[in-house]
Amino acid sequence: MQLERLTPSDLVGCRYRQIQRVRYPETSPLPATMQRRARRAVGLAEVLDRLPEPPKKRGRIPFTRIDLDSDGELAEFDTLEAIAAGESLITGAIFTGTYEGVQWEVLADLLVRNPDGSYMPVMVSNHRVARPDPHKTMRGISVSRLGMGQPLAVNATLRHHTIDGYRLTLALMGLEEAGAAPDTSVGAVVGQDRDWAYLVDIARYAPAAHRALLAPAPTAPRRVKECSTCRFWPTCEPELQAADEISLFLSGDRAETYRDKGIHTTQELIDANLGEISHIAAAWRADIPVLRKTAQTTAPRFDVEIDVDVEAYLDLGAYLWGAWDGETYTPFVMWSDLGEAAEGENFAQFWAWLKARRDKARQHGQTFGVFCYASNGENHWMLSTARRFYGKVRGVPDEQEIRSFISSDQWNDMFAVARSQLVGPGGLGLKQLAPAAGFHWEEEDFAGEDSLHAYLIASTAVGEEAEAARSQLLSYNGDDCRATAAVRHWLRQGARSAPILGDAL
Repeated sequence: MQLERLTPSDLVGCRYRQIQRVRYPETSPLPATMQRRARRAVGLAEVLDRLPEPPKKRGRIPFTRIDLDSDGELAEFDTLEAIAAGESLITGAIFTGTYEGVQWEVLADLLVRNPDGSYMPVMVSNHRVARPDPHKTMRGISVSRLGMGQPLAVNATLRHHTIDGYRLTLALMGLEEAGAAPDTSVGAVVGQDRDWAYLVDIARYAPAAHRALLAPAPTAPRRVKECSTCRFWPTCEPELQAADEISLFLSGDRAETYRDKGIHTTQELIDANLGEISHIAAAWRADIPVLRKTAQTTAPRFDVEIDVDVEAYLDLGAYLWGAWDGETYTPFVMWSDLGEAAEGENFAQFWAWLKARRDKARQHGQTFGVFCYASNGENHWMLSTARRFYGKVRGVPDEQEIRSFISSDQWNDMFAVARSQLVGPGGLGLKQLAPAAGFHWEEEDFAGEDSLHAYLIASTAVGEEAEAARSQLLSYNGDDCRATAAVRHWLRQGARSAPILGDAL
């Protein structure tokens, strides 16, 4: 079988995709993949719009820019021509090459000419590649000065993402073959903050990227997290089922411990009688979604109970804080200006509403509790909003007030409560647990990727298209709040529909 050139995305996650692309070239990408591509296109366009343009009159320091068609038949030739011409800024560059017999290719979003004539590769990513940090310093350069200015020291901490590092590694390999690589292996990544390109030491990623290039292609599929949004899953799943492959139950690397013991199928794991894991495998085989660890289950109880859920777009900001009080769903929402004062104002309204409900309960001598499901997201966005907007937007609390709240008994994580009493063969996410509690979403097939794409439409489209996306997001968020409440009530009633762990075998 003649495989295609490896791309950076082939070097992370599932390597079997490359084989399936050759076997089934007619299989179209799934909507989730197209949505990710659309978000990347939007992000790339934002960066391209911020890049400097050549002056109308030639200045003392000549600056030129060329935008290549990366999909063109002569894209790689045009890249080499632009490098030879000494263009200051090159967008849409393409490199191909061979590393110890393995063919690869990469799209370099930007190439920035250094004073010595070499080029620095710059990639555009939808990751958050750096976070502000007053105690740390790294180098970055304003996107609007790429090709014209020099890096500056900025107070931030780099966040490492393997795929971005691999893209930079292959781009540097392409520059080396073109004789245009810098003396130091430095590249840059523009992340969700589209105004800054943060410098990255490519040497950190190169050894792992080289090993990934040389790793042999797998001979059979294994289930990994990417399978849920992969176009080839309908062809891989029957093959896995026929082999009773253990990764259907324990995906990714979770089964390696058992493979080392000679256990390669779910039935072998069940038959091994290894205690809890074998009982859970038997429940999975029997399509039992949830098991009780204890005979009795419970959940915290208050006189006044509020369920909340936050929706954010990537790491740019939180646009929706939803609250359910058992009777009414109240959303605090904005559809534009993430990262600006409007985001702080929206949170301030939510926070004032929540405090008013708490104060009213206290006045009536009632206990008060707020619930969420898996608090990491809510905690992050409450603290982030306080750090960014306290003292700048009226009504936004300081960080200490948020920390006092989330460490109090008024703030309750239902995922932690459920995990202490239940186990789920397919996990204990809200989408797995709430149906066992009898709750179902109006937007049944709506998930994380869908919400990201819906927000992109809600915030950029107009008219009926925007309104439909906004209604969908409000429905989804409201049902997340109501689902959290449903799980709580179910646990209080004893979760009787869930068998006790150990009864599955």
